[in-house]
Amino acid sequence: MKAHDDLYIDGAWRPAESQDVIEVVNPADEQVVGRVPAASALDVDIAVRAARAALPAWAATPPAERAARLTALRDVLVARKDEIAETVTTELGSPLQFSQAVHAGVPIAVAGSYAELAATHSFEEKVGNSTVLHEPIGVVGAITPWNYPLHQIVAKVAPALAAGCTIVLKPAEDTPLTAQLFAEAVHEAGVPAGVFNLVTGLGPVAGQALAEHPGVDLVSFTGSTAVGRRIGAVAGAAVKKVALELGGKSANVILRSADLAKAVNVGVANVMSNSGQTCSAWTRMLVHRDQYAEAVELAAAAAAKYGDRIGPVVNAKQQARVRGYIEKGIAEGARLVAGGPESPREKGYFVSPTVFADVTADMTVAQEEIFGPVLTILRYEDEEDALRIANGTVYGLAGAVWAGDEAEAVAFARRMDTGQVDINGGRFNPLAPFGGYKQSGVGRELGSHGLAEYLQTKSLQF
Repeated sequence: MKAHDDLYIDGAWRPAESQDVIEVVNPADEQVVGRVPAASALDVDIAVRAARAALPAWAATPPAERAARLTALRDVLVARKDEIAETVTTELGSPLQFSQAVHAGVPIAVAGSYAELAATHSFEEKVGNSTVLHEPIGVVGAITPWNYPLHQIVAKVAPALAAGCTIVLKPAEDTPLTAQLFAEAVHEAGVPAGVFNLVTGLGPVAGQALAEHPGVDLVSFTGSTAVGRRIGAVAGAAVKKVALELGGKSANVILRSADLAKAVNVGVANVMSNSGQTCSAWTRMLVHRDQYAEAVELAAAAAAKYGDRIGPVVNAKQQARVRGYIEKGIAEGARLVAGGPESPREKGYFVSPTVFADVTADMTVAQEEIFGPVLTILRYEDEEDALRIANGTVYGLAGAVWAGDEAEAVAFARRMDTGQVDINGGRFNPLAPFGGYKQSGVGRELGSHGLAEYLQTKSLQF
């Protein structure tokens, strides 16, 4: 039981003004494993004021010193990697091996990338007779989700620190223990008081107070499209910048020339990773009609190997939501070839790895983000039909293309309306911009493009 009674504000742990608390539940066994304060609007106001007061000095800090603090932060995260993995496993339910490799490993790489960028990025440039300055946008309100609790924090906080911004973080209420650990790491890394502040709390209370606070210059949010719309409306009323990384329904397009077995097996693994709780997961597999039956057989066999080893989904509400989508798919005529709505365990919020065949593009399971271990397989007639299906949702976050010839895959990928496409199983790149087209969001994260979200531009004419 990890009981945290304080918020991290202005460089110190201080009691919350609110007496309300959030209990943290381990989704694998449904046991309460922690407690954190549920911050009030007053707590948020205190944190924003601390960030506002710290802004001038941090914005004026030389980039090399900001880089040094980020390097120190990365080093602390490395030293506490095992503790990070165990914490994520406890509150998210992720298998420990996955937590070590991804939930702990990826944020360390991202933090390191921003330490380097802070030291090497040019914060001013000459354009004709002008000097163009790239200055910190100000106080950042960062609202992060539960599915990759540390990665999403680092992907916002690290570029904000590199840019010279100050931050107030409101993490997801399901995974606040990881955020508490991160705040300890920030303190240990010597980041000055007020530059980073943590308020744990509920979205409708602390999240809304942060989004609408007049002292916040940028709201960076990752989560559902529905909540993103509300945050955009609140921020828009104050003409406040937003960066929104929202939902996805990504297409995994397997062209006829591809290595079918490899493409299917990697595609299934992609969907089952993190129990399907990945916004960029390739949840729609598109296969040519002549290869469809074989692909379905391969996918069903691959999914069956996972059993309940993928871990639970985050909470009871999410379990019910995913199972409801599976039932909807069956009701709409999709053919269940693996898994189903029944839970594989009596205890914990587990969902069976599920694969649907005979899915048509208009079905609910092919259009809406399920956020669970559910794969839909659609057939296409030709490449134009595949492109129509791939682009035929309101989302455009990620995707994949497989082909025997790389040039063929790239040509298809160029026509997809999505922010990121993996070619023949391309590896994750922490320096490449990540973000969506259409209703998958506004702005980009990671690398220099992610840094640019936290900068504003001023030109001096001579």
